[in-house]
Amino acid sequence: MKDWLRFDSGANTPAYNMALDEALLENATTLGQPVLRFYDWTEPCATFGYSQKIDQIEAATKLRPLIRRCTGGGLVPHNGDWTYSLIFPPEHEWSGLAATESYLRTHKLLQAAFEKIGVETELAKSCRRPKPGECFEGHELHDLLCNGKKIAGAAQRRNHHGLLIQGSVQPTDDWSNQDWRDCLSQGSSQLEDIPNTRANELAEAKYSEAEYNRKR
Repeated sequence: MKDWLRFDSGANTPAYNMALDEALLENATTLGQPVLRFYDWTEPCATFGYSQKIDQIEAATKLRPLIRRCTGGGLVPHNGDWTYSLIFPPEHEWSGLAATESYLRTHKLLQAAFEKIGVETELAKSCRRPKPGECFEGHELHDLLCNGKKIAGAAQRRNHHGLLIQGSVQPTDDWSNQDWRDCLSQGSSQLEDIPNTRANELAEAKYSEAEYNRKR
């Protein structure tokens, strides 16, 4: 990952977290290198996939606020999880991969980092469908499992800006988040050019608005 950039953005509001990922995607060409972002939350919340129906999501969790992601996937609770994103410019190899392949590669990276901190995991070889919208109640092909339980999943979006992967790890033991982050990002340098202005615009005009979050 010597050509990648690491960005620890700390704890932010749910709307800003989603907005910053989209702003990084919009700026992927300008950045010119893959970005691995780690982030936390200022309050418990849940995010859900762009195509999910809000009534199903509201029935599936008591967590609030509920924020619609720009990526796909199902309901993800953010209440002690480890959250990360990967952003690739359009000319990067990953941006041209099939979704199943980029998903597999992502979880292989996570698996290698877990191995370095002494946590044994496996990649799911089949699907076990969850209830509608509930991302962590079952598992998909290539999800990351620990003792048969899904601990990591991800959602993706590809467009002319590049590729955005948003992922969550749901720890089941007292694992070291910092050690895992350091292992996952080993060899990368720090991102300095942060698109905060655009992220603030998206947070206010899109991810904080009921019109967007309840659009379907």
